Amino acid sequence: MKNSHLKKTQKRYKKLITKKNKLSKQSNGIYNRYKNPILTAEHTPIEWRYDLNPSTNPYQLERIGMNATFNAGALKWNNKYILCVRVEGVDRKSFFAIAESANGIDNFKFWEKPCVIPQIEGNPDTNVYDMRLIQHEDGWIYGIFCTERKDPNAAKTDTSSAIANAGIVRTKNLIDWERLPDLVSNSGQQRNVVLHPEFVNGKYALYTRPQDGFIDIGNGGGIGFGLVDDMTNPVVKNETIINNKIYHTVYELKNGLGPAPIKTSEGWLHLAHGVRNTAAGLRYVLYLFMTDLDDLTKVIHQPAGYFMAPNYKETLGDVSNVLFSNGWIKDEDGIVYIYYASSDTRMHVATSTIEKLVDYVLMSPKDNFNSQGSVQTIIDLVERNKCFYEASKS
Repeated sequence: MKNSHLKKTQKRYKKLITKKNKLSKQSNGIYNRYKNPILTAEHTPIEWRYDLNPSTNPYQLERIGMNATFNAGALKWNNKYILCVRVEGVDRKSFFAIAESANGIDNFKFWEKPCVIPQIEGNPDTNVYDMRLIQHEDGWIYGIFCTERKDPNAAKTDTSSAIANAGIVRTKNLIDWERLPDLVSNSGQQRNVVLHPEFVNGKYALYTRPQDGFIDIGNGGGIGFGLVDDMTNPVVKNETIINNKIYHTVYELKNGLGPAPIKTSEGWLHLAHGVRNTAAGLRYVLYLFMTDLDDLTKVIHQPAGYFMAPNYKETLGDVSNVLFSNGWIKDEDGIVYIYYASSDTRMHVATSTIEKLVDYVLMSPKDNFNSQGSVQTIIDLVERNKCFYEASKS
């Protein structure tokens, strides 16, 4: 039997995972995108997809297909850039897998096997996705993810209604995961739940996204905040909405926190996603805001509009026109690696610095929430720029 197909596949795979990434020439000065996706379905190991035994796979067929790699949590660990990737098979089931890189921008390689997430007895997950990785000051690495199960109250003919909640695991080595109870709150469903990396008055602080239904936000919505006494009994008794949905903004329909916030000298820096409806469907973009160092419920700065939106190539994929991030890493030198997914299909990286991101959040104009206010903001900038414009011509 000739094994030409498998050899060609292995050759392409090696070339793909060792490909050097390059900065895009286009930049707004706030961040720099890199040209190539850092993880795609083709980056998943060959031995996950192919039976390499010629006697049981004489035609060298792919046995287990992978559809997408996206929405990855991120962590700097043992001097490596770690991503906990949402991998989706062609069977539509998502699972988590760890990929690592020495420089954070290319040569990401998956670990030998996907993550094994323990199940809650009597209530197993149907699907899991979008894990946030948080190195908490209590010494544990926590993974907060969305667990999805079929709605038990749905009619027998309804095969799409689901219930989403925040699943919780913790680990010391990113291999052995301890499953904790799912989050308990007063909301019908929870998504995009994020653990704050520090204790708040001796308690664990959680950013939530309460909603009434799996798709429908209903009376919920907005980025919430609540405290938990013990992560082994994660009950949020009171949720305060700290970042609301607002009419005719990029976060009009819904919004949710991405990764855990980064602590800066000016405040806690937050990366979130905002969603609005369009004639072409939902559009997901990323935006930034900052909360007070001492009062995490107080938003002190928020620029107007989005921080990052999908470019043309990034609008194409399984779920078009979507940018989503639940992972970023602040390095010791102040560089920030922003890991984001495009159109629920592939992973990318962009880089900035703490200084630039803080400057952007502090100095960019806020939203006036109407067209006249936006025009006046531009006119004010033009007037302030006049003397500098004339000086630049001389």
